[in-house]
Amino acid sequence: MMKNTYNIIRKTIVLTAIALGLTSCLEKTPGDYIPESEGMKSFSAAEQTLTGIYSAYMSGALYSGYLTLLPDIQTDLVYAVQGNTNTYGNYWLWDKIRSTDSEIEAVYGALYTVISRCNFYLDQVEELRASLTDDDEIEVLDYYTGEVHCARALAYSELIKCFCKAYDPATAGTDLGVVLADTYFGEKPQVRASLKDSYGFVLKDLAKAEELLDEDNDYYGAVYFTQAAAFAIHARVALYMQDWDAAITYSSKLINRTDVFELASSTAYTSYVSPITGATTTLSYVDYMWTDDLAFEIIWKVGFTTTSYGGALGQVFLNFNNDYTYYYPDYVPAQWVLNLYGSSDERYGAYFATCQTGYPHQLSWPLLTKYFGNTSFISNIIYHVNMPKPLRLAEQYLIRAEAYCRKGNFAAANADITALNKSRGASSKSMNADNWLERISEERVKELYMEGFRLHDLKRWNMGFERTPQTSTQSEGSSLKVSSGDPMFVWPIPKNEIDATEGTILPNESNK
Repeated sequence: MMKNTYNIIRKTIVLTAIALGLTSCLEKTPGDYIPESEGMKSFSAAEQTLTGIYSAYMSGALYSGYLTLLPDIQTDLVYAVQGNTNTYGNYWLWDKIRSTDSEIEAVYGALYTVISRCNFYLDQVEELRASLTDDDEIEVLDYYTGEVHCARALAYSELIKCFCKAYDPATAGTDLGVVLADTYFGEKPQVRASLKDSYGFVLKDLAKAEELLDEDNDYYGAVYFTQAAAFAIHARVALYMQDWDAAITYSSKLINRTDVFELASSTAYTSYVSPITGATTTLSYVDYMWTDDLAFEIIWKVGFTTTSYGGALGQVFLNFNNDYTYYYPDYVPAQWVLNLYGSSDERYGAYFATCQTGYPHQLSWPLLTKYFGNTSFISNIIYHVNMPKPLRLAEQYLIRAEAYCRKGNFAAANADITALNKSRGASSKSMNADNWLERISEERVKELYMEGFRLHDLKRWNMGFERTPQTSTQSEGSSLKVSSGDPMFVWPIPKNEIDATEGTILPNESNK
């Protein structure tokens, strides 16, 4: 069965503002296309509702902005430069994060907007399905329903990751999870479920997605949810839940799909035309994954066009469009991160470039150019905008390697890390019972740098971090030591959400 993706991928997507203030994030309109009063009464209305779900994922509060950037800026991966604009400064300073911060409100609100649009669809899809007489439409509608379950599972998994403690099987039944709103038209819950039940809800959505989606529609670089995307989310969730066997099972489903997915190679090349100079050159597939947002290893990405896109991931690391001459980064990579990459590691050249800044102190430093911008966007004088790639095959290798380590199978873990590094032109250090966590941590930083994983990794590993000053960086925050278990590893529940429910939605320790 081949899904008609034309109506999903190529519709004009219009972003909507996220309403904040003293309005609960659980009370959202269904989207840009279907008035609530009209409901979802036709096949085309279902398509439009699904388009609204993908539109919501384009929000600059999510993968093209805060959800990706803030968890890494908050930790030890970057330093604020002298003279920076103080963008996200409170997160870098760590202890100044507040439940009233607009970024916290936006992430929380944007994820519940996705969930609300999914619920709007799911509340009505069975009645719509019963009214259809065209078998092809029924078949496609079922596939759409699988996508919606996948979309909701991902949104809830991100809420749990940001606003809840790390999963501990011994305490998950009593630890606070998230508010599980599973209906649009029905009564909304006013309390947080347990962490165990919250993850259980995600797993049920994933099971339904995996049932309804079809492996025949798996394709690299997909901008819609596929069965492979559901498996990728499942593997990540299993790792976070300390279900090592399930993490291995689901990551293996993707690693073994060699007919569809393949790690980007450092030795295979493609032709590339510079959008700035017009010169034709060749780029490795590792480089091309970031210049053009396309690679055999991308399982799911957020689809942008030059007329409809989200946030600019590279802005705070480059600010080249201040004068189109110099760079004015707010943040530069930590030296210890740069030291992790070997001389032959293709990722170093794909992620960083030594550039002269325009500041009075004239800092010249390896800046993060990973998000310099998609080639087609730069051709339209749009800088620092890349299509986010939340689900990549590389992460699945890292998930499986860590799960193997947890089970004491270091031979299998070493094989996975070696395969990943070989694709990047890098060498590997052997892992054993004594050093595996340090090695896994290093490998995740090297591969997933500034993709939004570091804060959550440190939280689930129960690890702290330390910063020491480096050249031309802001003094405040450059000397920082954070202990494991610090309350700020868990973001505060937005104050407007607590106020709107008169305190029945309980705060986190970081709210206090």
